[in-house]
Amino acid sequence: MNIGFFGGTFDPIHRGHMALARAARQRCKLARVLFVVANNPPHKQLQPLSDFAHRYAMTALATAAEQQFVPSLLEAPAAADIGSPKKEKSEKPNYTLDTVRRLKKSLKNADQLFLLIGVDAFKDIAKWHQAEALFRECAFVVASRPGFSLADVANALPASLRPRPEVTRPFHQQAARGDLVLSGVRIHLLDDVYQPISSTAIREAAAAGKSPARYLDPAVADYIKKMGLYRSR
Repeated sequence: MNIGFFGGTFDPIHRGHMALARAARQRCKLARVLFVVANNPPHKQLQPLSDFAHRYAMTALATAAEQQFVPSLLEAPAAADIGSPKKEKSEKPNYTLDTVRRLKKSLKNADQLFLLIGVDAFKDIAKWHQAEALFRECAFVVASRPGFSLADVANALPASLRPRPEVTRPFHQQAARGDLVLSGVRIHLLDDVYQPISSTAIREAAAAGKSPARYLDPAVADYIKKMGLYRSR
């Protein structure tokens, strides 16, 4: 069974996230996609986040109509931390490698795990916690966007996995699409799902009193309005 792992803050989850999940499901024949809502993401320690409960609720609403999409509590906060200010949280950051390894303990040996990620986040993959080990644990599905080449993707890899310059030189003329298979690396590139949407822009629009509904599932837009999310940012 092929299983997708889609981690993120989902603050809020939007149509771009859903488009990536649908395309990955079709491309890699994923039996299910787990939307893993991050509680304490290491790369956003200084960024204020909505409460985990709100972000999980929005994710559940956005995925409710698709049976193969599953909102996940793999990185849910410990009971002692619920409602606590972020700076007082006792939990360590949610490293993707740790979560992936924990998830794989519940899977069968024959199951294959695919990590879904956008190319903008993938550009910093070499800085992730034990990035080399993460590539050994799962394949990657990367949503590309205009302007990225295969060389950009290959050169973003951790140094130990990065091919030599003479190998990537021909990649500079090739758009980031298809499959990139290197020693210890399996990357499936999606070049037809890019949507110019960001959670940051959605939050800013909501804070300015504008409706970001066209970027959101109607149930998520309604939830944001009812709960008054992002108004004080």
